[in-house]
Amino acid sequence: ERREEKPTESFLLLALCGAAPHCNCIHRPDNLSSMQGRTAAPAASSNPPARPHQSHPDAAASWTNSAGELTLPNGDLYSGTLSGGVPEGTGRYVWSGSGCVYEGGWRRGMRHGNGRTEWPSGAVYEGEYSGGFMDGEGTYTNCSPSSSYKGQWKLDRKHGLGLQAHANGDVYQGSWVQGQMEGQGRYTWANGNSYVGTMRNGLMSGKGVLTWSTGDSFQGNWVAGVAHGYGLYTWEGGGCYLGTWSRGLKDGKGTFYPERRRVPAARLDDLRKRGVLPDVSFGTGADPEPAEADASLSRRSSGLGRPPMKKRPSLQRRRSIGAAIGVAVGVVTGGPAGPEKTLKCEDTAGSSSQILEREYAQGVLISEVVLDKSLPDSPSSKKPRLRRSRKVKDAKRPGETIIKGHRSYDLMLCLQLGIRYTVGRITPIQEREVRASDFGPKANFWMNFPKNGSPLTPSHRALDFKWKDYCPMVFRNLREMFKIDTADYMISISGSDALRELSSPGKSGSIFFLSQDDQFMIKTLRKSEVQVLLRMLPYYYRHVHAYENTLVTKFFGLHRVRPSSGQKFRFVVMGNMFCTELRIHRRFDLKGSSLGRSTEKIKIDENTTLKDLDLNYSFYLEPSWRDALLKQIEIDSEFLRNHSIMDYSLLLGFHYRARQNLQIGSSCPESILPDKLTVLSEAGKNAIYILFL
Repeated sequence: ERREEKPTESFLLLALCGAAPHCNCIHRPDNLSSMQGRTAAPAASSNPPARPHQSHPDAAASWTNSAGELTLPNGDLYSGTLSGGVPEGTGRYVWSGSGCVYEGGWRRGMRHGNGRTEWPSGAVYEGEYSGGFMDGEGTYTNCSPSSSYKGQWKLDRKHGLGLQAHANGDVYQGSWVQGQMEGQGRYTWANGNSYVGTMRNGLMSGKGVLTWSTGDSFQGNWVAGVAHGYGLYTWEGGGCYLGTWSRGLKDGKGTFYPERRRVPAARLDDLRKRGVLPDVSFGTGADPEPAEADASLSRRSSGLGRPPMKKRPSLQRRRSIGAAIGVAVGVVTGGPAGPEKTLKCEDTAGSSSQILEREYAQGVLISEVVLDKSLPDSPSSKKPRLRRSRKVKDAKRPGETIIKGHRSYDLMLCLQLGIRYTVGRITPIQEREVRASDFGPKANFWMNFPKNGSPLTPSHRALDFKWKDYCPMVFRNLREMFKIDTADYMISISGSDALRELSSPGKSGSIFFLSQDDQFMIKTLRKSEVQVLLRMLPYYYRHVHAYENTLVTKFFGLHRVRPSSGQKFRFVVMGNMFCTELRIHRRFDLKGSSLGRSTEKIKIDENTTLKDLDLNYSFYLEPSWRDALLKQIEIDSEFLRNHSIMDYSLLLGFHYRARQNLQIGSSCPESILPDKLTVLSEAGKNAIYILFL
């Protein structure tokens, strides 16, 4: 933002040095202390000596008159009264280089009292000066008369109470501190939206009420321009949601009151008395008088933008957190680009008349239970219901569900809370390519999770713990490359369903967790294994980026949990290749060797992992597919060898076709399916699908 140069007070010293200040047009003087004269000589002092230096006798003699017009050696012109060789009383000063003009009071060579400064751009300040600074009551009008500030100043900055109007019609009236909106105030957008509450560093922070022109409103707590903490969202047509927000998104449990129901007045009064909700009586006085404003409201001066007209989104669950974000707050119209501040609430359209308890995970609705059945809509609404409960497979599911009292229960809670926090923290950040600084052991962040919660973390049932997230930007991009939906990822691992613990299938002694929908597997790692993964992560990222059909394990996150007990647990989140739309009837772990590579055939079911010597199938692939598969296996094996990884396998999953779909004796090309699942034959008696990963 271009700012105007302050007409320096030490014109006498400028005359001696032969330098002159320069003035440029600005849009708004948010910090007018920057208006210093740019000279080749030493900068002019704001407190010039009472008399010129004795080494300049001619200049000293020229200031012996008590009044009149004087021309300085640099071309600047002063006309007015003098006392002891310095301006005193009233006078007019014109800067020859820029054309800036000041006319008003002087005291001891500095602007003091009432005065008026004009810039060639048309900008004007008229008001009080003190010690050479704009200080006291004054009005600044920009190049366009529709943009102005009227209020209190201190040392060339807006300080105290004032009204700022902008050319786009936005108006702010309230408290200013050192050029920033700070304290109580009201910001009104040209489209009718308004905020009344506390500001901090030019952003909505503290308790306040944001009201849309549609009639919807949010009253609650704000941090750095976004809703954060307890709040109440009310729809214009009736109905409201009372709950908690985290960085602009609903997070945790809350209560939904439909159109025909209201939050008990006693509860609202109690929340306001305890300071949880803002006092809605604040700011209900007369609105600021209409005033126009500057079209380029910058974040440095206000930090606020114009929220768009609120549309009514449906109540259906969104497929991603990005799509779940609704009304934007903090978007600068015509100003510099910046991250959008958002607030999301569903609409009441299509809702029942029952009071519901809802649980959200970073803006995504994960469960909904009926609390009050006094106004049922239909017989089906008489029972509590969970939202979008997932179907459970008929087949026996591997692992043991972790419930309260299980040895891994607290660890599971810590893991779910941490992943929910990680995804919610990284998702709002604008997507970008990874950098070298995004890799390595130092590319991490940590967060304390006290049991009773903190300003950044929710309360929880586990013990206090410390969460550490490794290379979050890298794994975010990896999830994008693997086409993992952010909302599904968070709900699968950190939703209302518990994880399942698997018995360790290997010799590492690691603990394995499986999400309830079987999409993701979580494995504990030793510190040395984490170090190896971090070292090879840049190469792994490039490998995955270069080979879309790589068969290497898909990694989605690397984390560490340190409970208050002190023991550290390190986890890696991986994709479960056996989670497919088709039922997997047999699974194999192939290493290409024979020693000890068989499984006891006492009891084999769908969850049994078979080995090399148990494989007795003949595979027929279309030649180009066979070549592509073998080439990819060779490329991936070479990648692992280059990083000294020697213990790896090829996992294979079989799906047996239904008998009515068998075409025994058909030629190989006819058995190739368009979905890249290959039909194979087993001794002419059956046919199967095979999925290579």
